[in-house]
Amino acid sequence: MTVYRIKSKSRSWDGEPIGILILDAAYPCVPGNVGNATTFPFPVRYKEIRGSSIERLLNERDPELLKPFVEGAKELEVEGVRAITGACGFMALFQPQVAAAVDVPVFLSSLMQVPFLLRTLRPGRSVGIISANASCLTPDHFRNTGIPDGAPLVLYGMEDQEEFRTSVLEEKGTLDSEQVEREVVGVASRMVEEHPEVGAILLECSDLPPYAAAVHEATGRPVFDFTTLIRHVHSALVPTRYAGHM
Repeated sequence: MTVYRIKSKSRSWDGEPIGILILDAAYPCVPGNVGNATTFPFPVRYKEIRGSSIERLLNERDPELLKPFVEGAKELEVEGVRAITGACGFMALFQPQVAAAVDVPVFLSSLMQVPFLLRTLRPGRSVGIISANASCLTPDHFRNTGIPDGAPLVLYGMEDQEEFRTSVLEEKGTLDSEQVEREVVGVASRMVEEHPEVGAILLECSDLPPYAAAVHEATGRPVFDFTTLIRHVHSALVPTRYAGHM
């Protein structure tokens, strides 16, 4: 007999191990995007941080956003999630403070995978990062995700790609997914052509995982993104019970 015990008298549901803090933005979240629940083969729970626009987080790096991010994380914890992630790599700005505010693991940024990737590559190799807007990444984003100073990184951005810029950064209301795929593949291909030392690629932006397979096919490099991070953490929260033959 299996006996289950309630975890909270204030909650009437269970089974959502991953909570996702998401920006207050409006553009199509296609399958593969962190903001599309069908991306994951397990339930997730979203918490929109009201007022956390792309402008305030990426361009302004507004410190006033810390409070609603902490409040959102605390709400997700009360609602029963067992780990909290973000839906924008630039949430790295608040990684230490949010992690300190709750009792569940917090991994707000896809950039947290970079220290791991650096350890997998032989000397002389670099990690290539494709960001939503490379000009907005700062040493604070890297420092808060454990990336050491002077790490061998190659940074490219999507801010000059017409469809991505207008669809995501400027929120025009539509998104041509095939065109965005062509754009990110073009950026990745140019990256490895100009920097053949790139041994692995990290897609910082939560809007880019739909195109990871195309980037891999075009470059031959392993590609990491928000979904590889979230699936990794989920596998630790819900370990597999194995069955087979000996």
